[in-house]
Amino acid sequence: MNSYRRISCSDWKSGLNVVLSRVKPWTNCCRCPEAAPPLSRSQATAAEQAPGSDTGEKPRLRAVDLARQVQQEWRKPRAAEPPLSGQQKRVMELKRFSLQLQHVHPNVLAKHLHRAVLYQDKDVVVINKPYGVPVRDDCGATSISSVLHVLSKMMDGMKIKSDSQLLPCLRLEKEITGALLLARSEEVVKHILSLHRNNQVQRKYWVITVGVPVPSEGVIDIPIIEREVTGSRPHYKMALSPLFKMNDAGDGVTKVRAHRQAHPAVTKYRVLDSSSGCSLVELQPFTEVKHQMRVHMALALTCPILGDHKYSHWSKLAPQKLPDHVLGKLGLEQSKIRHVPLHVLARQLTLPGTNGADVNVSCPLPKYFTQTLNRLHLTLPDKKDK
Repeated sequence: MNSYRRISCSDWKSGLNVVLSRVKPWTNCCRCPEAAPPLSRSQATAAEQAPGSDTGEKPRLRAVDLARQVQQEWRKPRAAEPPLSGQQKRVMELKRFSLQLQHVHPNVLAKHLHRAVLYQDKDVVVINKPYGVPVRDDCGATSISSVLHVLSKMMDGMKIKSDSQLLPCLRLEKEITGALLLARSEEVVKHILSLHRNNQVQRKYWVITVGVPVPSEGVIDIPIIEREVTGSRPHYKMALSPLFKMNDAGDGVTKVRAHRQAHPAVTKYRVLDSSSGCSLVELQPFTEVKHQMRVHMALALTCPILGDHKYSHWSKLAPQKLPDHVLGKLGLEQSKIRHVPLHVLARQLTLPGTNGADVNVSCPLPKYFTQTLNRLHLTLPDKKDK
């Protein structure tokens, strides 16, 4: 019979090092299970990783060791990060604003719109449309139309059996923020469209322009047509299709035949304030042509809207080019101008009510719009007399 040495309880309690020095590891002791008490998993791992072990493998990292390393890394003093400059903060604000509600869950957008209700009655609802969110399901992103059924349930107290609905009435571009009119039935939609065709629905917009329109108020009556822009990057833009041109002598105008594909477009404008080479202008379109206000301001008055990167250049697709003094006022460099959003606000909506009184809704200014007004020292009309 093979002889072996029995280890007493007192010897075991004297420490793991005594055991390891007198017997082989438990995993190699197969002849007699009573030779030594079985080691725990942590003790066996420590024995395998002990210096002098003949396994030849790299010691494996235990979870507890990894946790200790992570804690030590967190406890190490970190080098202080350089503070953000004013321009970097400004760019971060603009990025965060322009992307805050794009590609969000439909329920998140519906909750935001529920908090943004400006007016409601039994026929219509007016909400404050956020920037960058399309009204229709045209571009694949989450649209306002796609969450109106959720919004109507929220406004109806989340009743399970609810027949309420909301339908968009008038168009509002993706980059425009402000008052958006919704109808509660198809009949109301038809009624509002009829009022709109007869110019009984009044919509006023506030825009910030680069440049000061001359004269300070007037009516722009120039048809608009879609044209192709050729070059290295061919694309389409809306353009002016005037009915008059200068005569050969240069001292008068001559009427020309209207293009068959041109759309009549009429916009009334009024300068509310001007400073630093920029203006706060009120626009009232009497027709509804794609990009009408942007085209009339940029191409008819040569005062493009701030943040309009499409119509600030005709022959190319590039961010808007701003004068140096305007860049200084905005606290930006030209290379960061692409982050500036379109400064168009659907400020006021007026339409006849069913009870005889007009529905008049004014939309508050978004934060980015107010910040730009302050930076350019433009004053709101109701504060000029104060």
